[in-house]
Parts: sequence; structure tokens; C-alpha cells
Amino acid sequence: MFMTTGGFNRSHSIQGIITATAHDMLTSEKPDEFERFEPLFSDVKQQLMQQAQEQGADGLIEVRFNTEVVQMNVAPKFLVVHGYGTAIKFLSQKNSN
Repeated sequence: MFMTTGGFNRSHSIQGIITATAHDMLTSEKPDEFERFEPLFSDVKQQLMQQAQEQGADGLIEVRFNTEVVQMNVAPKFLVVHGYGTAIKFLSQKNSN
């Protein structure tokens, strides 16, 4: 299983689009702990890979990530990471004798 932000130059079929989201709430005592994004990326990558494996894919291509800091009027801030990519399966190559 692999994951890439680019395309893949090998015959493949598209299994579908995979999406995943993770979030974390920042406390009011430490509202600017943006280094807490890193574990969210790891979580989203793990979710994407798991979903691709469940679909029988060989890998994910064109993977993208969006980050967002969401602030509600009366609640603390939330860090949000959303990831998506295209699950692919390699086409089997037949021997030509």
C-alpha cells in the first residue's frame, strides 16, 4: 500500500475517492498550540490507508490535505485536518507468448 500526492504512471483502475477528517480542541489556556496539527495529519493518513485497504486498493494517488482553525462564538478553537485521495488498483499484466 502506498500514498502519493501525485499521479501514478502505471495501468490502474480507480476504486473510488477516499476521505477522512480529524479534529482537536484547543483549550482556552493555550489557544495557539498549532503544533497539535501534526498528530491530526498522522491520524488522517492512517484513516485514508485503512479505507483504501478495505476497498481492496493497491494505493492512493493525488492525496490532498486541508487544514482549518474553526472558532465558535462561545466555544474554544478547533483544529481540523481533512484529507482525500483516489484509491487505485493495478491492472494485472498478461504474459504475451
